[in-house]
Amino acid sequence: MTNPERILQTLDQNLSTKFSLVLYGRAALLLGYPDPPGEWGATMDVDAILPSVELAEIDANDDFWKAIEATNKELEPAGLYMTHLFSDDQVILSPDWLADMRNIDYPFKNLRLHRPSTEDLILTKMMRVDPQDRADIRFLLQQADCKLESLQRKLAHAKVPKIAEIEEAFDKNHLWLDRIIQAL
Repeated sequence: MTNPERILQTLDQNLSTKFSLVLYGRAALLLGYPDPPGEWGATMDVDAILPSVELAEIDANDDFWKAIEATNKELEPAGLYMTHLFSDDQVILSPDWLADMRNIDYPFKNLRLHRPSTEDLILTKMMRVDPQDRADIRFLLQQADCKLESLQRKLAHAKVPKIAEIEEAFDKNHLWLDRIIQAL
């Protein structure tokens, strides 16, 4: 069992009601695509996006927050955790990202997993200029459901958080990605 699977299984066991979670980062790549690199299973955390349209409901969901707390406490000795929960306005995404979301089929009792579209996952990987994130982008570009026309549209309309470092990273990554796309 990979670290993300262990974290999510523990969260599922700590939930007493149904909850939908949108994964991104390495956990989304590991669980949302066939044949991911094995080293992705070693990531020590799970990142998730909390849709702004659901934030009030999520904030009021005591079961979810207690399950997160119990999961982190239980997994702390192993160095595993789930604390990177971002609202969608804190992550680079397209305006229509929710409509393009994909299900991740996993046999949990209470937890329902989703991921952004492949093109939107590429956008999330553009928040920093990092060789690992760029390698992840290359992996995503090779996926059967990655449509270059859709990616270019989403790049042109991306919602970038108004944080100087993220805006700068997006611009640099956009130039880099344009060169990659032209070479395809």
